[in-house]
Amino acid sequence: MKCSKCIKKLCYTGKNCRKDITEEILEEYNKKENLKIAEVSSYIEAIYYMKITRLEEIIEFCKLMDYKKIGIAFCIGLENEAKILDEILSQHFDVYSVCCKVCGIDKDILKLKKINNNNKEAMCNPIGQAKILNEIGTDLNIIVGLCIGHDILFQKYSKAPTTTFIVKDRVLSHNPAGALYSKYYLKKLKNLKS
Repeated sequence: MKCSKCIKKLCYTGKNCRKDITEEILEEYNKKENLKIAEVSSYIEAIYYMKITRLEEIIEFCKLMDYKKIGIAFCIGLENEAKILDEILSQHFDVYSVCCKVCGIDKDILKLKKINNNNKEAMCNPIGQAKILNEIGTDLNIIVGLCIGHDILFQKYSKAPTTTFIVKDRVLSHNPAGALYSKYYLKKLKNLKS
């Protein structure tokens, strides 16, 4: 599949380019939890299209899914954003947050590269974040600025479904899509050689 190169996007009006897997996919959607997520997602898209923010969508989604316990897995560099998010979500749900440096495990133990070799440095611990939120039994986990790779490990180990609220991008103020919108970054990225 190379959908990004397709010009017509006839799938938008119902063309099926992959009839061979449609039945298998529909079986998955018909599973109770998947169907409810699909229904609630479609409802939010239809009712609130271009009317509410992503944060408001998350709140509405959680309410419609009847989620009670929400987890926040955040990067220490976005602790202020995580605190504000916690305050807002706590008006509606029981919120639990876990910082990326939880357990304070020294990078030297796993021989991980440090930002500054002259200092002690705790590693980011996305597996620990997921394990702690799993123990709490969160219904949904929200990622706030976990580094690339750490977000992947967190999602791999999280038992609850996850969504991302903030994607880490230190250069572009946590707006990674900015690289696609800036002609300067686009030129730089398209000229990169391996």
